[in-house]
Amino acid sequence: MAWRNIWRNPRRSVLTMSAVAFATLLLVFMLSWQFGSYATMINASVKIHTGHLQVQAKGYQEDRDIRKVVPDPEAVGKILSRTETVASYTFRAEAFSLVSSKDRTYGVLVTGIDPEKEAAVSTLKDMIRKGRYLADDDANQALVGILLAENLKVSPGDELVVLGQGRDGSIAATVLTVKGIFSSGQDEFDRSVVHIPLHDFQEIFAMRGAVHAAVVICTDLETISQAKKEVSEALGNLEKGRSLAVLGWKELVPGLLQAIKMDLIVGFIFYLILIVVVAFSILNTFLMAIFERKREFGVMMAVGTTPGRLTRVLIYESAAMTLLGSAVGILVGSLLTAYFQVHGIMIPGTEEIAREFGLPERIYPQLSLLSVSVGAGVVLLITLITAAYPALKVRRLKPLEALTAV
Repeated sequence: MAWRNIWRNPRRSVLTMSAVAFATLLLVFMLSWQFGSYATMINASVKIHTGHLQVQAKGYQEDRDIRKVVPDPEAVGKILSRTETVASYTFRAEAFSLVSSKDRTYGVLVTGIDPEKEAAVSTLKDMIRKGRYLADDDANQALVGILLAENLKVSPGDELVVLGQGRDGSIAATVLTVKGIFSSGQDEFDRSVVHIPLHDFQEIFAMRGAVHAAVVICTDLETISQAKKEVSEALGNLEKGRSLAVLGWKELVPGLLQAIKMDLIVGFIFYLILIVVVAFSILNTFLMAIFERKREFGVMMAVGTTPGRLTRVLIYESAAMTLLGSAVGILVGSLLTAYFQVHGIMIPGTEEIAREFGLPERIYPQLSLLSVSVGAGVVLLITLITAAYPALKVRRLKPLEALTAV
């Protein structure tokens, strides 16, 4: 009976189901788009500097003390090499120092890197705008952020004087030649970082073979938690590994996590407005249905149909339309998302910006059980609740009044 009643006014029913389907389709696609853009944002951000994971001395993240080191990088490297969820890794050492050109002096973070391994972990090699990237056999060469180069007024080939403090408390000083200038798109990073070969750093700052961090890239975002657990357990079995900590990108870049949470909140406010509009469409449909069929309900109640049974029929009608609309929305939304998940979406006019900041030119939505179930589930729940209100109004109908309704 409920199914037949739906098609008594096919135009109105189709419009109602189309509204539900459109809302579901939009939520499935937009949530998949958001999750895909977050994955792109995370990977682009961590590959500029931090990596998905880092192995550090405990407390180093909070207090960048040059004496808090990873004392045995080779042992840590063996653990990372045999961890299946680790795609690549490198070692870095860092020290705050004064860097001077002919006329200016700035405080910077001097970072020692392994040029070959660094290229597999970060996008630093692709961010070179002037000059060239470091080679493994380079000595006393440096890569300088573009904003720092402007402040120091240096170009490739110019010399810089570095003055700092070594791990053992000695004075660390050297003269470097600028080999390349990089631009990451992150002003703070481009303004305050100088990269030099790791073997030079260890000699200048008396590191005695130690480093400050092992930087790790995992096979994908879903394997980060597993990799973190496996590496932590393996380090616990090392005598010197107990003084080390494994940090994920959420701890390394807390600002990025906050930005994602904020974007999610704004997105859900927009989605809520959309769902409310659809809910009012459903409410209007069923209020009109009850108003038009008031006399019919009076006749049915006069011949013995209970109000509870009429209510169930109306709820079945709303459930059928909502479920059908949701199913169509999920199907079309999933197909649309699956297409763009393969081909990607390129926003016109952003190609140059993407290349400058090391971002991919195309954003790929990520279809998942979460993106399908959350959007469709919320639409289904809200529309069913909304449709239940007019259905419950039937319980208050009086047969005599309903029979005389025009």
